Parts: sequence; C-alpha cells; structure tokens
Amino acid sequence: MKRSLLSISFLLVIFAIFLTGCSSNTTTNGNGGKTTTEIEENTEQQKEIKDNKEEKFYFTANEGGSINKIRVADNEVVSTIEVDGAVHNIQTSPNGEVFAVTVVPAAEGGHGNMEMPGLVLFYNSQTDEIQNKVEVGNHPAHVVFTDDGRYGLVTNNEDNTVSVIDLSTYTVINTISTGEGPHGFRTSKDNQYAYVANMGEDTVSVINIETMKEEKRITVGATPVTTGITSDGKTLVATLNGENKLAIIDVESESISKVDVGVGPAQVYIDAKDQFAYVANQGTPEKPSNNLSVIDIKEKKVITTIETGKGSHGVVVSPNNQFAYVTNMFENSVSIIDLETYTVTGTIQVGETPNGISIMD
Repeated sequence: MKRSLLSISFLLVIFAIFLTGCSSNTTTNGNGGKTTTEIEENTEQQKEIKDNKEEKFYFTANEGGSINKIRVADNEVVSTIEVDGAVHNIQTSPNGEVFAVTVVPAAEGGHGNMEMPGLVLFYNSQTDEIQNKVEVGNHPAHVVFTDDGRYGLVTNNEDNTVSVIDLSTYTVINTISTGEGPHGFRTSKDNQYAYVANMGEDTVSVINIETMKEEKRITVGATPVTTGITSDGKTLVATLNGENKLAIIDVESESISKVDVGVGPAQVYIDAKDQFAYVANQGTPEKPSNNLSVIDIKEKKVITTIETGKGSHGVVVSPNNQFAYVTNMFENSVSIIDLETYTVTGTIQVGETPNGISIMD
C-alpha cells in the first residue's frame, strides 16, 4: 500500500512539472497555440500598420522636377520623389490615399517642353509608388479631384481645355472647352460645378460636371489665377493677379466685390469653416512679394497680412484650421503659419521652385 501511494505521488509531481513547462511556453485557451512573445510581436506590427495609415502628410509640387512629402506631426521632409519634367500643381484625393501632380514633360536640357502633351501622375500617398500615368493636353496647370472621388479634372493652359479623367479606369473620357489660358480652379462640394480661372482673359468658366460642358463665363477682372468656392456653393473667390485684388462673387447674382491684397496674388484657399480666404502674394522674380493676406469673406476685408518668404505662391490650410502652409517659390521653402496667432512658426527647405501644395484630410 505504501509503495502504491509513493508511485501515485511521483506521477502527480511529474504531471505538475509538465503542466508548468507548457504554461511557460504557450498562452491560455483561445490563442491558437501561439506563444505570448508571438502575440506581443503581432500586436506591435498591427499597431505600427495602423499608425502608418493614420499618419498625415502634405506635399509640394516643385517645378525643378520633384515632389516633397512632409509629415504634418513634425514638419519633417520624409521623402523626395524625382520627376522627369516641371511639376506644377498637386492635389490629394478626398480619402487621402492618392495624390496627383501635373507635369510638363522635360525637353532637352531639362526644361519643360510645352509642345509635348502633358501628364498627370498618380501616386500612393503612403508608399510614394506611382500608380497611374495619364496623358492630357498641352501645359497642364492644375488637377482637382471631385469630392466624390469620381473624376480628376485638369486644366490644359495651352489648349484652352479641361481634361476629365475617370478615376475608376484612369482614362480621359472628355475634353471641355474653356476661356483662354485656364489655370487654377476648384469644384463645388456637391460635385456639380467646376470654376476655372482663365488667365488669358478676365473670366471664370463655369463647367457643369454632369453635362461636361462649359455652362457660362463670369467676368471677374484682370488675370484671374485661381478660384475657391464655399462649401454651400454660394460664394466664389478669384485672385486677380493683374489688379492685386481678390474678387468675391455672389454665384447666384454674379455681383462682385473686390478686396485689395498684396502684389501679384497667386493661389487662394478657403478654410473649412468658410470664414476666411487666404491669398498668397507672389509678386515677380524681379520684385517678389513675401506675404499672405487673410480676408474675412463675409466682411469682405483683409484682417491681417503675414510675412512669409519671397514669391509666396501656393497655400493650403490644415483641416482643423490650425495651420496654413505657403510655398515660397524664390526661396525654395515652405512657411508654416499658426492661424491662432498669425505668426510664422517655422520654415522648411524643399525642392527647386515649389509651386502647388496640398494636404491630406
């Protein structure tokens, strides 16, 4: 009897040691046999993937032949993408997954060749990999995504047209005639209209996106460069480079008010609250301007002017309305502006002759 009890005790000790060994190498029920270390590593990998997807960037189009990708969190240039040609403008897609640039192909000697058909290049915003290349018209200026992500519209400055790209197939499905020298533009939030500034004349073309036709032209003033439209579609703005003014237009009545800004206004951007229009004043290479005008749209007046770098051209505002980012063409830099204090909090160097700028929502 004693021997039997000893045998049973020995077996129980061995069994306990076995269980202890298993528990040290595997997790409890429901882990599919994975070790604790393996689960922790997998969790870290998933967290890293999530963090990368949530990371936000803004991008500059540099006419010297490159694109800069800049992290919003710390304003660090994280990558530079080389492009064969002059990169004029850039735009991120509504979901932030893609960005597109207009390119005038390089001629011999590395300068833009306006006689060759232009290109729109589409890149993955996270990996910087090129996804599609679409041939459009001569000297493409700006590219804009419709808010529903269905189309990409491109102004062809030398052809007096707009190319419509179907983003489900990345093919040009229509070409729409405009006024002379179509340049910067925006589309309405309801995806019904595009408002194209015609630099070669004093008008804005109103394009019906559904019918894909120019519906009318609104006379706004000398040398309109770019436009903006409020989210309700009721107020249109256009920079008048030839008058050093911003035109504020009532879309329904087409009545116009003009506000004095800096010398040589280029791009304009309306904030997410439709309260302010931010105008980058470029001037000329011989006499560059270096400031940003902030206009109260309702009051139709400049509330402040912020000093930036020389040749302020492109401007974009963060989705939370906390910061504005301005490209300085003649200094190869971007000014970062705190919109609470209206002060420049930083300046970063980018590629040669930065033009357009866009930020992920």
